[in-house]
Amino acid sequence: MGAIYLIRHGQASFGGPVYDRLSANGVEQVAVVGAELLRRKIRFTAARAGSLRRQLKTAESVLDWLGVSAILKEDPRWNEYDHVDIVARHGGGVPRQSQDPRGYQAVLDAALAEWVGAADDSPCAETWPAFLARVTGALGDLVASLGKGENAVVFTSGGVIGALAGHLLGIPEAGLLKLNRVAVNGGITKLVSGRGGVTLLSFNEHAHFEGRAARLLTYR
Repeated sequence: MGAIYLIRHGQASFGGPVYDRLSANGVEQVAVVGAELLRRKIRFTAARAGSLRRQLKTAESVLDWLGVSAILKEDPRWNEYDHVDIVARHGGGVPRQSQDPRGYQAVLDAALAEWVGAADDSPCAETWPAFLARVTGALGDLVASLGKGENAVVFTSGGVIGALAGHLLGIPEAGLLKLNRVAVNGGITKLVSGRGGVTLLSFNEHAHFEGRAARLLTYR
């Protein structure tokens, strides 16, 4: 039975001039993820990442640890939802830079709930149904590309992981709005693929950020 490991990217640079880049903390986080996957001695035959800088840099660092950087393929279907557009259309247009992380998260949570509720009627460039179709399609294509017993690793974002986990549990909306909310940077979610289809085996593993690495644990 093959497995697919979904890795949330390291912490981005909230409040900085460029959000879509790993913070200093994020750089340390992805090194811990690389060491953790190396410890598990998993053999990956495929790797995917979205086209966002924070996703690609996470992928490059982790795969360098594993010595398999050549297997990485970029696929923008693994990109996160456009939080700037969603907040602008559904959250009153509050700029990210004007908010502390917790304050902005509250605005984003409310905007995401409105976005999901609006479905195809949302004025956003990408609606919730379109986002869900995009990420489930990416997962389906990856699963179809794997041979028996082969493993893949995907470097993506919290909303994608939450939505897919919820989808596999039959509650995609709750996955986006609830599971996404507790996803940690550098968390590991494991899916298994067999005759019965794809199953969620674990969500948001983060024991690698306990003990001496506890200072690196972040949610945003």
